[in-house]
Amino acid sequence: MPHFILEYSGNLDDDLDVASLFETLHETAIDTGLFPIGGIRSRAVRCEEYRVADGDPENCFVHLTAKIGAGRKLDIRKAAAERVFETLTQFLQPIFDKRYLSIGFELVELHSELNFKKNNIHDKLK
Repeated sequence: MPHFILEYSGNLDDDLDVASLFETLHETAIDTGLFPIGGIRSRAVRCEEYRVADGDPENCFVHLTAKIGAGRKLDIRKAAAERVFETLTQFLQPIFDKRYLSIGFELVELHSELNFKKNNIHDKLK
């Protein structure tokens, strides 16, 4: 963990380099020292149908969700979330400067007893 889920409006295709954003987010997650490399994942959902604010077709959005495993104290989660949000907003600043853009981020802690996973990538990275 974390698992990054990026949702974005389809009108950002020419401006948003999703692969570079994911590379940057992974670097930030690794730099926090909180997350094992083998657990970091990213995926993007391009939204075809959306409405932002007054419906102006030039309006666009990016919303990032980070799902993390349970057990970290609130202050540690908050510090990590602030770093991720700073990375996200810095990456998107060039778009923000020329487009009407709404940027959102949420860090979600998964329930410790209701989160199941099986991963052999950790073994590969040892």
